[in-house]
Amino acid sequence: MARLNLAIIGVGLIGGSLGLCLKDKMGDDIYITGQCRTQESMDKAMEMGAVDFASSDIEEVVRDADVIFLSTPVLQMVPMVEKMLPYLKSGAIITDAGSTKQFIWKSLKEILPPNIYYVAGHPMTGREMSGVTAAKKDLFENKCYVIVENTGAPKEATDKICELVRLTGADLETLDIAQHDRCASVISHIPHVAAAGLVTLLNRSHGDMEACLKLAGGGFKDTTRIASSNADMWADICMTNQEAITNHLKLLQGILAEVIVAIESGDRQAVHDYFAESKKRRDSILEQTKNMYELI
Repeated sequence: MARLNLAIIGVGLIGGSLGLCLKDKMGDDIYITGQCRTQESMDKAMEMGAVDFASSDIEEVVRDADVIFLSTPVLQMVPMVEKMLPYLKSGAIITDAGSTKQFIWKSLKEILPPNIYYVAGHPMTGREMSGVTAAKKDLFENKCYVIVENTGAPKEATDKICELVRLTGADLETLDIAQHDRCASVISHIPHVAAAGLVTLLNRSHGDMEACLKLAGGGFKDTTRIASSNADMWADICMTNQEAITNHLKLLQGILAEVIVAIESGDRQAVHDYFAESKKRRDSILEQTKNMYELI
C-alpha cells in the first residue's frame, strides 16, 4: 500500500492534533507536511511530531499531497485554496475543519477543477487554548466529527476521508449541509457568543469590577471558559454563518426577554419553570450522550 501524503494547512490546535494522531496511528505509512505562518510554529510542529516537514511555502507543502486538510480561520480557506490550486496533483482531496460549511462549499465549487475533490468536514471538538502547543493526539477521541453530504466528491474520495476520521477515534456522523450550519449555530456558535457576552457584562460592571472578581468562582469560569477561544476564528464563523447565528440570537433574545418580564412582575412560578425545564432537558441530553462525547 502506497504511503499517504497529507498536507495540513494551518498547524494549530486542530491541524496539529490531527497530525499527532495520524502519525501515532499510521507511523511511516503517512508523510505529513504542514503550512505555518511563523518559523517558531514550524519548529514547534516538527519538534512535537505533528508534521514531518513544515514550511510557509504553499507549493512545498501541497505539491505531492493526496489529501489536504484546511485548518485555518474560515475566511482564509478559499483564498488558500486559490493559492494552492496550480500545484495540486490530479485526484487530490481537499477537506477541512471549518465550523461553517455552506459558505465554503459555495465558493469552492466555483473554482475547483473536475479532478480535484472537496469533502466537507467538521470535527466538533476544541479547547480554549490555540496554537500547535495546545494540540494533543486524543483531541478527537469520542467527539462527533461531521462529514457533510453531497458536495460532489466521488464515493472513493469521501470514503478515504472517513477512513482517516475513524483512525482519530471520533464518532463519524453525516448531515445535510444546511442542517449542519443550523445545528452548529445552536450547539457551538451561540454558546461562544453568549460566553463572550458574559465576560463583556463583567467588563462593563464599572465600579463593581474589583468586587465581582473577588466573587468569581468555578461557576463563572466554567460558563465563560470558551470565551478564551481564538478571536479570528470566531469572527470568521459569525461572518460565514450569519443567517443561522442571527436567527438563533434573536430567539435567545426573546427567551431572555420572557425571563426579564417574569422577574420584573414577580412571577416566581414562571421563573421556577424556566429553570426546572432547562434542567430537565439538559439532564436528558447528558443521559443520551453518555459515553459518546462531551457537549460543545
